Amino acid sequence: MNSGFTPLIKADNLAKILGLKELYIKDDTVAHPTLSFKDRVVAVALTRAREFGFDTVACASTGNLAHSVSAHGAKAGFKRFVFIPASLEKSKIIASLVYEPNVIAVEGNYDEVNRLCSEIANRYRWAFVNINIRPYYAEGSKTHGYEIIEQLGWRAPDNVVVPCASGSLLTKIWKSFKEMKEIGLIKDVKAKAFAAQATGCSPIVTALKQGVDVIKPVKPDTVAKSLAIGNPADGFYALQVIRESGGFGEDVSDEEIIDAMKLLAKTEGVFAETAGGVTLASTIKLIKSGHIAKDSLTVICITGNGLKTQEALAGSMKEPYHIKPNIGAFEEALKKINSGGKL
Repeated sequence: MNSGFTPLIKADNLAKILGLKELYIKDDTVAHPTLSFKDRVVAVALTRAREFGFDTVACASTGNLAHSVSAHGAKAGFKRFVFIPASLEKSKIIASLVYEPNVIAVEGNYDEVNRLCSEIANRYRWAFVNINIRPYYAEGSKTHGYEIIEQLGWRAPDNVVVPCASGSLLTKIWKSFKEMKEIGLIKDVKAKAFAAQATGCSPIVTALKQGVDVIKPVKPDTVAKSLAIGNPADGFYALQVIRESGGFGEDVSDEEIIDAMKLLAKTEGVFAETAGGVTLASTIKLIKSGHIAKDSLTVICITGNGLKTQEALAGSMKEPYHIKPNIGAFEEALKKINSGGKL
């Protein structure tokens, strides 16, 4: 379904505001069939599921993965079961239902959904993309890193900031950089990997800040529902990558997430979902704390489209200007707009 090779945008407007010399956005909000990086991992996982002879594919999801399994599975002719938390944003539920899979809304958070799916995977011969065929699914994330290297002219960035839910994307981007060096397409890898999480669900960043190796599970409470995994499957490995690369991590409040979404949209024209707000807001904190040098080349990973999480912006946006259908009414409104007044 033509997944991958999304734009790498040189974000000069945003860089100027943040005081960075070079800033790029790896923009996975576009070019994918279901408008998130999950199309990368599902393309690989479902190909392998077909090779293994499965007729049914399934997943535990906070939204984006459900969309991708539903769409790719429909195209490939699989039976599909997607399991989601019942509290998921309505727009994300609709974005799965349109492909007519079997959507199972579970009364619990993602970690409870995932535990249920592990039991189901043991009982039914279904290909759960992020459980029993997870090794193949996870490898699909490497394409995100491969493209960054190619689009930067066959070099690695100095810093890469990655939103973390399970931690898998961060570990695979790092793996992709190292593979590019191993096969000789780039000379070296000096990139630092940084984790971005919401304060309401930040088990990886908390472990980093505490200097421990044990990831303590948490109960998610954040507007960034796509990152709301309280017990991250790859959390330990993400910690290893971050420390090996010399990176760090930050967590941000819901208010900071929303502000960052709006900042990204008004400076670079990129409408990101809440996970993108987490990434940018965390980057801002990492710059202020000195973990990201202002004269370095930084890539921030924006993984999903803002049309998926419009509800998060409710109450934080300007209202439209309402006028009568005549030129006089418009010019009266224009005077107030130019003077900074309200209608």
